[in-house]
Amino acid sequence: MASSPRRAPDLRIGISGWRYPPWRGTFYPEGLPQHRELEYASRQVNTVEINGSFYSLQRPESYAQWRDAVPEDFVFAVKGGRFITHMKRLRGGVPPLANFFASGVLALERKLGPFLWQLPPMLTFREDVLDEFLSLLPRTMSAAAGLAARHDRRLKGRAYLQVDAERPLRHALEVRHESFRDPAFVRLLRKHRVALCVADSAGEWPLVEDVTADFLYVRLHGRTRLYASGYSAPALDRWAQRIRLWSRGREPRDADRIAPRLRAPAARARDVYVYFDNDAKIRAPYDAINLAARLGGGERIAFPRRARSRGEEPRPPGSWDAWRGYGRRAALRTRRSAAARK
Repeated sequence: MASSPRRAPDLRIGISGWRYPPWRGTFYPEGLPQHRELEYASRQVNTVEINGSFYSLQRPESYAQWRDAVPEDFVFAVKGGRFITHMKRLRGGVPPLANFFASGVLALERKLGPFLWQLPPMLTFREDVLDEFLSLLPRTMSAAAGLAARHDRRLKGRAYLQVDAERPLRHALEVRHESFRDPAFVRLLRKHRVALCVADSAGEWPLVEDVTADFLYVRLHGRTRLYASGYSAPALDRWAQRIRLWSRGREPRDADRIAPRLRAPAARARDVYVYFDNDAKIRAPYDAINLAARLGGGERIAFPRRARSRGEEPRPPGSWDAWRGYGRRAALRTRRSAAARK
């Protein structure tokens, strides 16, 4: 019997958020309307982490607009609400989760990627609390819709419960307290098939690299300064090498594991999602593009430091005149795609 072809891993390299005023006229071309920034960014990277969902419940029409603004093969990661992680501290049960999933995330349809649940720095590891929370997370679109249907009155009249097609859902967990360096934590994540987020935070929070699911989720917050510092060429080379190993079902030899004696789930290939969150100095999009280039995703570009030091406007990746023509064609394709779904 012939063996099935080996599945190519999906490598997604992108940015956390896209609406940052300092990016305008630097990463974004001068004159680009604010409402088209996502459209522009989605032609430079192949994934974006939605972080507005962390601060408040978004609306279905917002998710639908974001879905239609990006290319067909684009993927969004969605950050879980801080009401669940920071205020309820994972103890809220069904209602907060139901409200979150009813707020419109399902409107992303085929462009919906993994969910990230970021824990606060003071939240310590409690196996029973985390086990209960992870057991509530939906693993399919229909399960998410079923959970969303249990929303409370705050979502009355604005809940989105539609499922365009059945698909699996993935979840990743980012921890920020040293108490999670416990083998029981790794076993728990593997039990629920939840990825442990690999978070580089300039030494502020734990950087751990145990593989706990069939995909990897990486957040790069800054190499030496949290949210601000960029990644040098050698640093990007190092991350590219790690991503190659993870995508091939392997692990770096020097991986910092919580439980090195616990064998990782077997895999011939793993998808990898990487998000740069070092946005304060406009480094995130340039680092994302240059890391993607190292993995075969386009050409490298120079960070426009010299132009800024002379007081000139840095040259973004693509002129506004060229982008205007491209944007009109992309908008037409988007409208045709939206009309076809009706």
